[in-house]
Amino acid sequence: MRFATYRYNGQCCVGVVSSDGQSVQTLDLPPQDAQRGVLSLVELASAGHDLASLLHGETTSMDDVRLIAPIPLPRRNIFCVGRNYHAHAKELSGSVFKASNADTTAWPIVFTKVPECVVGHADDVSLPTELSSQIDYEAELAVVIGTGGKNISRQNALNHIFGYTIVNDVTARDVQMRHQQWDLGKSFDTFCPMGPWIVTADELDGSDTRVRCWVNGELRQDASTRDFIFDIPALIETCSRGITLFPGDIIATGTPAGVGMGLNPPQYLKPNDSVRIEIDGLGSIENRFV
Repeated sequence: MRFATYRYNGQCCVGVVSSDGQSVQTLDLPPQDAQRGVLSLVELASAGHDLASLLHGETTSMDDVRLIAPIPLPRRNIFCVGRNYHAHAKELSGSVFKASNADTTAWPIVFTKVPECVVGHADDVSLPTELSSQIDYEAELAVVIGTGGKNISRQNALNHIFGYTIVNDVTARDVQMRHQQWDLGKSFDTFCPMGPWIVTADELDGSDTRVRCWVNGELRQDASTRDFIFDIPALIETCSRGITLFPGDIIATGTPAGVGMGLNPPQYLKPNDSVRIEIDGLGSIENRFV
């Protein structure tokens, strides 16, 4: 199933997207739960609730709704993974990052983005031009945890996934390098476009799907998640070591080669640039940078 969060007639709603993507059926949720988006569904499913029992609302054309981020405000910081595609690690091996964690296969690089930087498909991304001149895009498959846990084994990790969504891990490269720790350069307001919806794990194989990104119509990133250095079970195992994961937690799995920083010369985002990300079996998001 595909679960979306959207606005319709001035109300925040959560619904099931049709198989052709042309309509959405509203789920019967109290307004306070609908405001939390698909996060409310993840928590209900984790508690054993049958989500199909909520299918009592009207069906609306997708043209009449405005999609927002499926989880508009995550319950806590988003877990993010750096340099998790072999080709991407290679393209940055000669960059300023070459001195840090040279063995990219030893352990995953994990950092976070603050919840408040999340925006949805078609929302504008604000360029903090007074603070950074090196804004970059990063197309990523994101895992949404369904069943929480601590010290989750890789053998059992896939049983803890609710579904998948798309994330653009927008980054201020100069700020990222300045502070060495990455959180500040990753967490400016609007720096986490997410969407268009969440596809449940029974409908998408996150280990074998295609991730692509276009900037102003030019294809920049094109890779398969088969190129992961650390697969999804390994990432869940790593992030849950000594840390309890909760239903609705999000793990962004890393970006393929082709980021602006990796080009020669580097090509960073400018006002009015448009970035479109598509993942096979999931959908696409597109955002304008202003």
